[in-house]
Amino acid sequence: MNKQVKNVLLLVLPLLLGCGLIYYQYQSLTPEALQNIKTSLWKANYFYVALSLLVATLGHWLRAYRWKYALNHLGYYPKTQNNFLTVCVSYLVNLTIPRSGEVTRAVLLKKYEDVPFDKAFGTIVAERIVDLALFFLFVIIGFALQFDTLYGFLQTKNIGLQSIVYLSIGFLVLMVLFIFIWIYAEWPIIQKLKLKFSGLTEGLLSVYKMEKKWHYIGHSFLIWGCYLVMFYIPIFALKETHEIGFDVIIMGFIFGSLAIGFTNGGIGAYPFSIALIFGLYGIPNETATAFGWLVWTSQTLLTLFLGLLSYLLLPLLNRK
Repeated sequence: MNKQVKNVLLLVLPLLLGCGLIYYQYQSLTPEALQNIKTSLWKANYFYVALSLLVATLGHWLRAYRWKYALNHLGYYPKTQNNFLTVCVSYLVNLTIPRSGEVTRAVLLKKYEDVPFDKAFGTIVAERIVDLALFFLFVIIGFALQFDTLYGFLQTKNIGLQSIVYLSIGFLVLMVLFIFIWIYAEWPIIQKLKLKFSGLTEGLLSVYKMEKKWHYIGHSFLIWGCYLVMFYIPIFALKETHEIGFDVIIMGFIFGSLAIGFTNGGIGAYPFSIALIFGLYGIPNETATAFGWLVWTSQTLLTLFLGLLSYLLLPLLNRK
């Protein structure tokens, strides 16, 4: 497939999915529900939204500072401000083609700090591995805390414990089979995949070998703590959501984070997933929808503002 066509598809298909979800969600709401959503958003206490955005910005700064540990380990010492600005630009780029911002980060660091692209990108790969591990920790905690609720939901869909056991066994068998093929198969496609994923192994080892790995891991926990708090604070912005329990919030946080990767910046998918998960806990659809759109819109506006501002500041602050 032509590379230009592939890039267009990567941009357009997630966007179409997001727009489709927006249309579906809009169509599923009654005129009265839509009016209630508008009223909720109009009367929201935006102090809490601003506080949430402040925490989000702190999370970006912590990500930029954490990046220094990996780069210092490789012998490069970029300015923290440049790390921060490139991180903000990368989030902006991710609103177009999902995950394309990681490449942009490495390119910008090469341009303004003369860090080789492959070295910078390797550290970003390491970040993603650590972030993925921490996200799965949230998933495990969330599902463990909410097992009864989720199991009850599955029962309403006629999915019993026996079916879950069979699915789990099937998943384990497939995983073992995949590992066996990965280790022993000599198929060309497997060899190509091994070559592509070798960078992931190298990135993970770089975290293990770095001198200040515990500082790096500690900052990783702080970053994800900021993300969770950033999601939690806006519940106080709407009078309909201020009594939502933390158990509901953590499940919304998990599925909202997953939704971001499905469409451009989570457009459509993020509010839809929040409404879906909150609905499992008996929260009215219009309340959950208003909350989802409030969080997504505010975070997207912050991404646009910081990204565009950083893009303008990078050349100005690095003039020689």
